[in-house]
Amino acid sequence: MNNPKQLWRLTKMLRLLLAQDAFLPPDFSHAAWHIRTARRLFILGAPRFSTTTRGRDLASRIAALGPSYIKLGQFLATRGDIIGEALAQDLAQLQDRLPPFSDAEVARALEDALGTPQDYLANISAPIAAASIAQVHQAFPPKTAQKNAPETAVKKYAVKILRPHIERILMAELASFMSVARFCEKFVPRTRRLRPVAIVATIQHSMAQEVDLRMEAAALSEMASNIAQNNTAPDSNGVYANKDVNASTFRVPQVIWHASRRRVLVMEWIDGIPIAAHAQLTADGHDLKVLATRLIRVFLTLALRDGFFHADMHQGNLLVAKDGALVGIDLGITGRLDADSRRFLAEILYGFIERDYKRIAQVHFEAGYVSQPTSDDKDSPNMGHDNSNQIEEFAQALRAIGEPIRDRNAADISMAHLLAQLFEVTAQFNMPTQPQLLLLQKTMVNVEGVARALDPQLNFWEASAPVVEKWLKAELGAPATLRMVADTAKQTLARLRHLPQNLDKLERSAEALHMLAQDAHRRQQHRQQQARSYFFGVSRRFIVWFIIIAAVIGLFYGVDFSAINYIFLW
Repeated sequence: MNNPKQLWRLTKMLRLLLAQDAFLPPDFSHAAWHIRTARRLFILGAPRFSTTTRGRDLASRIAALGPSYIKLGQFLATRGDIIGEALAQDLAQLQDRLPPFSDAEVARALEDALGTPQDYLANISAPIAAASIAQVHQAFPPKTAQKNAPETAVKKYAVKILRPHIERILMAELASFMSVARFCEKFVPRTRRLRPVAIVATIQHSMAQEVDLRMEAAALSEMASNIAQNNTAPDSNGVYANKDVNASTFRVPQVIWHASRRRVLVMEWIDGIPIAAHAQLTADGHDLKVLATRLIRVFLTLALRDGFFHADMHQGNLLVAKDGALVGIDLGITGRLDADSRRFLAEILYGFIERDYKRIAQVHFEAGYVSQPTSDDKDSPNMGHDNSNQIEEFAQALRAIGEPIRDRNAADISMAHLLAQLFEVTAQFNMPTQPQLLLLQKTMVNVEGVARALDPQLNFWEASAPVVEKWLKAELGAPATLRMVADTAKQTLARLRHLPQNLDKLERSAEALHMLAQDAHRRQQHRQQQARSYFFGVSRRFIVWFIIIAAVIGLFYGVDFSAINYIFLW
C-alpha cells in the first residue's frame, strides 16, 4: 500500500460517523456485549459534537479530509433512515454549502478558460453554492452577446467553476483508494467477491469525467435532447403516454456552448426551490407526495427508456420549478445501461411488483449476477446442487426479502436491516459485485432516500409499477416482438439482395486462397530442393577432404592404401 495516510483518513471518517451514532441499528443497545465494546474501543478519542454545532463541525471535519470523503458524506445525507435523520440533515451541508474558494482564484480560472471573461459574462456574483468539486456563480449575458447564437434567449447564466487543483487532489485520493482495494483483494480473500479494484476503477472513470466540464455539457445536451423528443400530455393518472419524462416533469439547464470550457461551464440559470426545502415547497403549493412519486418515475424512465440517467441525484442537485417540474443540475456524474441491463432491471422490478420471485431468480442467473459454484467453493451452500435447485433456493431467499416490505410504506421499512439482509444473501449465494451497475445501484438508493424524505408513506413498488409495466409492454410485448421480427426480416432481405455479390466475393476469395496454397506449396518444394542441394554439396566436400587427409596420413605413416578402397566403396 503506497499511502498509509489514506487508510488513516478512511479510518478517521468512519470513527467520526460512528462517534455520532451513525450506522447503528435501532436495536444496537441489545447487541452482543463484545460488539458494543468493539465500537467503544474503535471510537475512543473521536470527537462527539454537540447537537447545536454538530452539522457545522462534522461537515468541516469531513471537508478537511478531501473531496472523495465529501462525496461519501453527500451520499449518506440522503439516507437518514440509515444514519439518523438529524445526522443526515447535518451532512446536507456538504452538498452545496462548503467554503468557497477566493475571488482571486475565480478571476484567474475565468481568464485561463475564456481569455477575456467580459466578452462572455457580465455581473458575476459571489458564489451561490459551493460543493466538493466546483462552485456556482450567477451571471448575465454581456451586451455584446452573439446575436445569432441559439443561447440568445437565455437571460441569466449559472457559471460553474472547478476548484483549483481539484483534478490532482481527486486523482491522488482515488489512487490511494486503489492501493487499499488491491491490498484487500490480495490479502483479504473474503473481499474478492466484492471486487474492490473494479469498483474503484469505475469510480475513477466517473470522477475523470466529472472534472472535465465539457463532458458535463455534453451530458446536459444529450439529456435535454432525450426529453425534447417526448413532449406529450399526461393521462388522468399523471402518467405520460409512451414516455414518462418530458419538459413538464423533468428538465435540465441549457448549455451556453460558446462560453464553456474544460474548467468552466456556463449554462442557463433555472429558478427553483431546493427539493430538500419541504416547508418552502409546501408553502408554494407543491404536493410533496406527488413530487416523491414523480422523482421515482423520472429516474426509472431515464434509466429504462434512454439507458442514460443522472447518477448523482442527491438533494443538492435537484430543484423544483414553479410549475412542479423537477430540475436536474450538476450532471457531472451520469450512468448508462445497455439493452440487456435495462431488460434485467425492468424484469427484476416487475418481479417484485408481481411477487414472482422465481422469475427474479431466473433473471439473476441469466444475467450472470449469481455465480455458478465451482470445485473451489467448498463452503458455498449451493455446492452439489443442480441449477434448478439453486434457482429455487435463491427465489426463496428473495421472497424472505420481498414479502416483509411489499405492502409497507417507506416509513415502516428499516433500510439498514434491509441492506444487511441483502448483503447476507449476496454472500450466501457468492454473488460478485457488478461494477457496471454500481452507479445505477447508488443512484437508486439516493433517489429512494430523497423520495422517502418527501413522502414517508411512499410505496416504492406502486410508484414504480406504471413505468416498469409500460416499458416491458413496449419493449417485450407483442408489438415489440412484431417490430423485432420485422427488423430481422428487413435485415435478412437486405442480406438476400446482396447474396449474388457475396457469393461472387466468396468464389473469388476461394480462388485466391487456392492460388495462395499453390504458391505456398511451390515455395515449400523450392526450400526443400535448396536444402537437399546444400546437404549433398556439403557431403561431397566432406568426402573429398576425408580422402585427401587419409592419403596424406598414409604417405607419412605408411598406411596400407588398400583400406582406402573401402572408403570409395562406401
